[in-house]
Amino acid sequence: MSNVSYYTKEGLQKLRDELNQLKDVERPKASQAIAEARDKGDLSENAEYDAAKEAQGLLELKISKMEEILSNARLIDESQLDTSKVLVLSTVKLKNQTNGMEMKYTLVAESEADLKTGKISVSSPIGKGLLGKKVGDTAEITVPSGTLKFDILEITRA
Repeated sequence: MSNVSYYTKEGLQKLRDELNQLKDVERPKASQAIAEARDKGDLSENAEYDAAKEAQGLLELKISKMEEILSNARLIDESQLDTSKVLVLSTVKLKNQTNGMEMKYTLVAESEADLKTGKISVSSPIGKGLLGKKVGDTAEITVPSGTLKFDILEITRA
C-alpha cells in the first residue's frame, strides 16, 4: 500500500536533488570502487570487493526507497488551504498555559521537519494535537512527560 506524503515545493525539490545526487554521483563512485577492487585479483579472498558490492547494494536500496517516496509525493497547493483551522503548512502561534511562553511552529511533512527553524512534523504528538484546531481553541496534547495545554493564538500560512 502506498503512503502518500505531502510536500512543499522546496521540500519536493530537495528530495529530487538528493535522488539525482545518488544516481549521478554516488552510483558511478560505487561502480568505480567495485572495478578497482576487482582489478586487485582473486575475488574469493578480496574483502575490498565484498565491501564495495555491499555498499553498492545499500546505495541501490536507498535509491529505490527514494524513488518510491517521490512516486507517492504530492505537492501542496498552498493557495487552496483553509486558514481558519490548523492544517499542513499552517504557521501556528501558541501560548503554553503552564508557563505563559509563546511559540510559533509551522506544520510540515515528516521529512521536512526541522525544530531549529520552527518546522514540526504533522505526525509528531504536538502536530497531531494541533491539526483541526481553530483560533481560540485549547489543544491538550499528551507527550511523554505528561499533558501540555496550548492556546491557539493565531493561524497563518507559511
